[in-house]
Amino acid sequence: MLITALAFVVDAIFHIFILAALVRFWMQALRAPARNPIAQFTMALTDFAVKPLRRVIPGLWGLDLASLLVAWAGEFLLQVVLLLLFGAQLTDNPGALTPALFLALVKLVRLSVYIVMGAVFIQALLSWVNPYHPVAPFFDALTRPFLKPFRKVVPNIGGVDITPVLVLIACQLVIMLPVTWLELQATGAIKAALLA
Repeated sequence: MLITALAFVVDAIFHIFILAALVRFWMQALRAPARNPIAQFTMALTDFAVKPLRRVIPGLWGLDLASLLVAWAGEFLLQVVLLLLFGAQLTDNPGALTPALFLALVKLVRLSVYIVMGAVFIQALLSWVNPYHPVAPFFDALTRPFLKPFRKVVPNIGGVDITPVLVLIACQLVIMLPVTWLELQATGAIKAALLA
């Protein structure tokens, strides 16, 4: 019981940092404005890891690879810590690290989908409540690439844009089908490596 509680705390602390690094990556990839409290928080929280890495790993095609690598390394470290907490003997079974590296990548995909879902929800809420809120352009930049294809096909119904609902459904399907399947495959490979 104590191990489970400790794993929960470790997971929560790691994911605050991982989420910030991943949001930082998507902010740059989607050209979201950086002059708002959310962007400032993510940069302040991740600068210590991202800035030194940028000297070694440059951006590519406008993507902040340093932020993505920091998020991936953080997720991988979290997977290793959780394995150790639950008694895995990684020194005896180093083969479990490769599937853990893949699992960390799949977890980043899941987190990215959650970021899209959260941004779509907040952007839709802001558009109804306060479309001129200072963070509205930030969420608009994060959601526009995902809403735009749906908006081309689905017209407003009675003056209401239902495309955010469709994006949320699509995101949920992505999580339910390919992402969950990949997580199960990676988890199975880790268990197999630990039992070998």
